[in-house]
Amino acid sequence: MFTVPGEHDSSDDGGSRYRSVFGSGTRGDGWYSFDIAGVHVIGLVNTLNLKNLGHLGQDQLDFVRQDVAGLSSDTPIIVFSHIPLFAMYPQWGWGTDDATQALSYMKRFSSVTCLNGHVHQLFTKTEGNVTFYSGTTTAYPLPKPGDGPAPKPVTLPAGKLHEALGIREVIYQKGQQQLAIKEQTLK
Repeated sequence: MFTVPGEHDSSDDGGSRYRSVFGSGTRGDGWYSFDIAGVHVIGLVNTLNLKNLGHLGQDQLDFVRQDVAGLSSDTPIIVFSHIPLFAMYPQWGWGTDDATQALSYMKRFSSVTCLNGHVHQLFTKTEGNVTFYSGTTTAYPLPKPGDGPAPKPVTLPAGKLHEALGIREVIYQKGQQQLAIKEQTLK
């Protein structure tokens, strides 16, 4: 199991309680990387020092640059972050202010997949060699970007909540196809 902290895991104490449980082997404020089955995995922490948007910071940007420098450009990369690494809806804090810099270090790779939460809804977007996937929520749904003045929990009719909650599973197989993405609701 690979985890990255959400803003509720790190806003009260700078993430120290989160890291005491899940931070074994991580660097800095909890970021990490490893290789598994030919895939390079990077876990980023963009929920500390929040102003409006997610933020990685220079130490983490340096980590990403150094981490991918020695990899072959055909190495598939999967990046985990809580807040999206693209500007999904900055007015609501749905983006990371320095993500463009982090992603610039991965331009030479043929396949980069970024997985995030935070927005509590399914969303997929591709920009060049990077495909972004936002997972749904296991807590409560939020409105679509721009529906309302702020991302406040959506009230659903009785019996419909389980249809809005779910888990997204990503399966990697070597080959010429895209990652297999499977969504399932919590029923």
